[in-house]
Amino acid sequence: MTSAVTIPRHGGTGGRTAVAARARQVVKAYGTGETRVVALDAVDVDIARGRFTAIMGPSGSGKSTLMHCLAGLDTVTSGEIHLDETEITGLKDKKLTQLRRDRIGFIFQAFNLLPTLSAIENITLPMDIAGRKPDAEWLRRVVDTVGLSDRLKHRPNQLSGGQQQRVAVARALAARPEIIFGDEPTGNLDSRAGAEVLGFLRQSVDELGQTIVMVTHDPVAASYADRVLYLADGRIVDEMERPTADAVLDRMKDFDARGRTS
Repeated sequence: MTSAVTIPRHGGTGGRTAVAARARQVVKAYGTGETRVVALDAVDVDIARGRFTAIMGPSGSGKSTLMHCLAGLDTVTSGEIHLDETEITGLKDKKLTQLRRDRIGFIFQAFNLLPTLSAIENITLPMDIAGRKPDAEWLRRVVDTVGLSDRLKHRPNQLSGGQQQRVAVARALAARPEIIFGDEPTGNLDSRAGAEVLGFLRQSVDELGQTIVMVTHDPVAASYADRVLYLADGRIVDEMERPTADAVLDRMKDFDARGRTS
């Protein structure tokens, strides 16, 4: 579990609460008949632009499924998902791939860095593949924000786990996506490295205006967010604004207790 650090929330968008992504009556089911399993059950949710949203819930609650559907990594059985004004649930594979490449950033537990490339080459790789030239000033700002200026020529095997995840964070930020999704982004890090990465994510919202959605099981990680959504049995059952680690932990204990008595 990451160590507790108090992070100020300044609001990178000057108070704007426009919606970056939204789901309407989203159902995700697997199988049919008696073997049908509903992972998401008529979910409605808005993801505010320029804010840090954490998604929590017990194993099997649907939290990762929701993130994957919002990010266009998985299809829905029914319902609609919009990225800004674009409905992604109706896009063909080619258009969806292009949208993910151009408008969405991803950070996962596995750093997914290419071992033969330097840190800076890994950071700019998605833009290189898309044939886009990085914005030099923005790239410098991102690199400075995540503290990698003196590590840009190093390959992944020359970097610590925390530094590799910072490269992955910088890669997600460098293309200036509309929204970044993280699936347990600090799950493979020790507490100190995890706190550093979470601090950088918080800073990217406060100072760079980024929108971040993170799935986590860690109350301390969730405390870096502006808002926590709680899922249970495929539904959003609660939410918390301006969370603290203790408050999140208490809420999760409540859910665990309900699950044992139901």
